[in-house]
Amino acid sequence: MHPSSGRGDRMIIAQISDMHLRDDGILLKQKIDTEVALENAIGHINSWETPPNAILVTGDLVQRTKRQNYANLRKKLDQLRSPYYVIPGNHDNRTLIREHFSDLGYLPESGTFLQYSVDTGPLRLIGLDTMIPGENKGEICGKRCEWLQNILHEKPDQPTLIFMHHPPFKTGVNFLDRHQFQGSELLANIIEQNPQVIRIVCGHLHRQLQVSWAGTIASVSPSIAFQLPMALETDADRGFSLEPPACPVYIWQPDIGLIAHMSLIGDFGGLQPFVSDPIV
Repeated sequence: MHPSSGRGDRMIIAQISDMHLRDDGILLKQKIDTEVALENAIGHINSWETPPNAILVTGDLVQRTKRQNYANLRKKLDQLRSPYYVIPGNHDNRTLIREHFSDLGYLPESGTFLQYSVDTGPLRLIGLDTMIPGENKGEICGKRCEWLQNILHEKPDQPTLIFMHHPPFKTGVNFLDRHQFQGSELLANIIEQNPQVIRIVCGHLHRQLQVSWAGTIASVSPSIAFQLPMALETDADRGFSLEPPACPVYIWQPDIGLIAHMSLIGDFGGLQPFVSDPIV
């Protein structure tokens, strides 16, 4: 692992989310081999001719907070060709994350929350801890708000991307919105005061979506394991789907700003040559 750095003024960031890794051989939800899913995602990113400058790993790292699951996760993530940065989700344990990842140098050595900034590229990255132990929903409390406000004030003129597990906004899909984010107005107030925040990226909801929020753009990444449906009916049943996994890719260039792409994970065949279509 090498420190993250931009190639001049250009920077490429990939995101993987909601691994739900377990290493006991039991299929997640009796359907999904999460070890294979993570290996596929890692192989996919490692196959790119130009590796990312940073990979954001946005929570729900494991399915069950067992020491061996985090050890297995660390072993697999270390296969990435790029620096990676983890934050906790509702399935995670802060103590075990510290135990297995603190040697990478970016996690805080003390304190309750696992949040930090990465300041080695033209685009500043801030990892925000939104976990409530034992709860599915997320929050930002007064202490976390104070930390975020202070760290944003350190570099008010540098373009900044915040990554966090829980989305602080509603989605318009009822069953995805059943657990309200606590403190969303507090967070929105901070973001509105700091226009250098050009993107907020989240996980948790296992579905690609994006919204204009608090004067910036916020988005949710698909899971690399399984997806939640776009259930538009207000009384839709809960369930999950085996739609293709994917990872967002963000390209920062000063002349164009931040551009978001989505890279599907899977074997869809190689590049096909452009040929002339017959004229009828």
